[in-house]
Amino acid sequence: MPTDSRLAIEVVKPGLATSVQDTGRQGYYHVGIPPSGALDQYALRAANLLVGNLESAAALECTLLGPQLLFHAETLIAVTGADMLPKIDGVAQACNVALRIKAGSTLTFDYVKGGARAYLAVAGGIDVPVVLGSRSTYALGAFGGHEGRRLQKGDRLAMGRERGPAREGTELPAALRSPLAREVELRVLPGLYHHRLTDASAASFFEDAWVVAPEADRIGYRYKQGRPLEFKPREQPFGAGADPSNIVDACYPVGSIQVPAGLEPIILHRDAVSGGGYATIGTVISADMDRIGQMQPNHQARFVPVTMAQTLAARREAQLRLARLREVLLR
Repeated sequence: MPTDSRLAIEVVKPGLATSVQDTGRQGYYHVGIPPSGALDQYALRAANLLVGNLESAAALECTLLGPQLLFHAETLIAVTGADMLPKIDGVAQACNVALRIKAGSTLTFDYVKGGARAYLAVAGGIDVPVVLGSRSTYALGAFGGHEGRRLQKGDRLAMGRERGPAREGTELPAALRSPLAREVELRVLPGLYHHRLTDASAASFFEDAWVVAPEADRIGYRYKQGRPLEFKPREQPFGAGADPSNIVDACYPVGSIQVPAGLEPIILHRDAVSGGGYATIGTVISADMDRIGQMQPNHQARFVPVTMAQTLAARREAQLRLARLREVLLR
């Protein structure tokens, strides 16, 4: 049960796909349980630090259309990630700023103007039970978060105990906010089965502009409008499907790219299954995974091949940016 029984947040309207997420559930992928957690990890951490939480605290991930929430206790809140303007009792506020909301006030959101996912942190965090080391919702497995699902009208959420005095009005500098471009480059480390593509398709995958399809969600982001990809002909081994994109089942890392029938690449994200029978032609590097979570349908991506050395350098850059975020918000 929550450590604080104050069911302080009442869901009046749930929004399109609002769920409780933290930094994720580690150590169970080998038994088929994905990490879940915020699709934009950086934005989640920033929201938590703005209100004085541990950066791993649970918050609300609000996708494309934000919820309407009635607060029954005063607290500090912050909204980061997507440009989804918060309003307190109808009065427009600012994203990326620690805001005071009073008991009896209602929080709503304007239509999203950039990005796809906003993160609402409250002082003390969203207090739901810890399942396998995380409070994150894994809806496909129906556990974690609030009753293992997205929020619904009438839900009541508890807030945890505040860690200490947080500073109302603390603002995240513009240079440290999540990028929200409509066109992005996603760096890809060519994968185990990239060699199965014909030379022409191996080139066209990186040459073409790909557009996010409406099916994009927490499990995977589907892309369309590039040229179909062809696999080199071979006699399919025992245990593989008949389509050339099929393989004998193998593991899928988060960020891996599969192309069923060679038609539309799918980037597997934080709620994806851990293995299956499609060839993975590459993996989006960890430093770029947050960018995917902020892509809306019809946003455009170009895939850029990188080496392992470039991948590790990008990870170091992402860690330095996170260190700068902590330095600014924890001083």
